Amino acid sequence: MSSGWRRTLGNVRSFIGNSTGGLRGGSNLASWVVAGTLAYFLWVKPSQERRKEQERAALAAAADPNRYVEKRKPIPDPQETGLIYGNKNRSNKSQE
Repeated sequence: MSSGWRRTLGNVRSFIGNSTGGLRGGSNLASWVVAGTLAYFLWVKPSQERRKEQERAALAAAADPNRYVEKRKPIPDPQETGLIYGNKNRSNKSQE
């Protein structure tokens, strides 16, 4: 019975050792430290800085007293076609 859990523990240790590339001891720890440090500086830190920058920009935009706010409604275009240029109401004149 006791050899069963020892065998299981040995299998787990073997699996972990093989999944880390077969490195053992100090070299294994050092490689994980290097990989973790690279991951932090290449992925985690830039995303945190980007999120903080966006938050700062949003707060600055909300607190700006001189920001532009549209107070008038746009004037509607009097043409039937909705175009700003072109022949106005030509179809109405030809029908008369």
